[in-house]
Amino acid sequence: MSEAPGPTILGIDVMMVATMLAAVAAFAVLLAIYAATTVRDPMAKRVKALNERREQLKAGITASTKRRAKLVKTNETTDRIKALLSGMKVLQDSQVKAAQTKLMQAGIRSKEYAVAVIFARMMLPIVFGGLALYIFYGTDMFPDYGALKRYGIVAGVFVLAYKAPDLWLKNKISKRSKLIQKGLPDALDLLVICAEAGLTVDAAFQRVARELGRAYPELGEEFTLTAIELGFLADRRMAFNNLAMRVDLEAVKGVVTTMIQTEKYGTPLASALRVLSAEFRNERMMRAEEKAARLPAIMTVPLILFILPVLFVVILGPAACSIADAFKNGIGG
Repeated sequence: MSEAPGPTILGIDVMMVATMLAAVAAFAVLLAIYAATTVRDPMAKRVKALNERREQLKAGITASTKRRAKLVKTNETTDRIKALLSGMKVLQDSQVKAAQTKLMQAGIRSKEYAVAVIFARMMLPIVFGGLALYIFYGTDMFPDYGALKRYGIVAGVFVLAYKAPDLWLKNKISKRSKLIQKGLPDALDLLVICAEAGLTVDAAFQRVARELGRAYPELGEEFTLTAIELGFLADRRMAFNNLAMRVDLEAVKGVVTTMIQTEKYGTPLASALRVLSAEFRNERMMRAEEKAARLPAIMTVPLILFILPVLFVVILGPAACSIADAFKNGIGG
C-alpha cells in the first residue's frame, strides 16, 4: 500500500521544503555557535609583524652587520623574480618604491612582495592576453563575433590583466583607509586624555593602541608601530612621517603635521588634538548626514519594484475578488 502524498503548494512538496529549511536553520545555529566560541583577538596575528619591526629597529642601533642580515628575512621566490627582472632590465627603483608604499598602505609589511606585484603586472597580460588571443583568433569558439568585437574583448583582457594588481591593491588600501578613518576621532580623544594625564607621546600612542586594538585593529596596529618607531628612531619626525606614508588619509597627514609641530615648537599637544578630534567628528557626522540625504533617491527604485506591487495586491486584491464574485452572481442570476 503506497503512502499518501504530502501536502503541496503550487506543485512543491511542503514537507520537503520544511525539512530543507530546518536543515539550513540547524547549520546556521551550529555556525553561530562556532563563531561565538572561536572569537580571537584581531591584534594577535599582527603582533608578530610588530615584534619583527621592533627587532629590526633594535638591530639597526645595537647589532652587528651579521645579525642585521639575519633579522632581514628574504624570500627565495621573490629573490628569483627580482634577479629575472633585473636581468631583463625592466626593474626600476622608482617602481619598487611605489609598489612598496602601496603595499604598506594596504597593510602588507613584507617589502619583497613589491617585486611580485611588478612581476604580476608584467606576466598577467601575457598569460591572459595570450589565452584570449588563442580563443578568439586561434579557434572557432565564437564564430558569430565580428572583427571589431573580438578586438575589443582581447584589448579589454590585456588592459584588465595589466591593471589587476593595481586594482587589487587600490581596493585593499581603500577598505583599510575607511576602517582607520572610522576610529580616528576616538583615537584622538584618547590621545587628548593621555596627554592631559602626563604621558609621553610614545606611551600615549601605545596606550591608545592597546585600548582600541579590538575595536579598530588596523588603527591599533599603526599606532603600535608608530610607538615602536618613536622609541627607537633617532629622529622622531621620521616615525610620524612613516605613519603618514603608511596610511593614505589626509586626516592622518593632518595629525602627523600637528604632532611634528608640537615636537618642534613645544606647543600644547592636548588642545591641538582636541581641535582635530572635533573637526574629524564633524566630518564624520556630515558624511552620515550626506548618506541619509541620499536614502530617498536610493529607495525609489526598490519602492517601485518591490513594495508598491505588494501594496496594490494587498489593498486591491480583496476588492477585485469582491467585484469578480458580484459579476459571477449577476451573470448566474
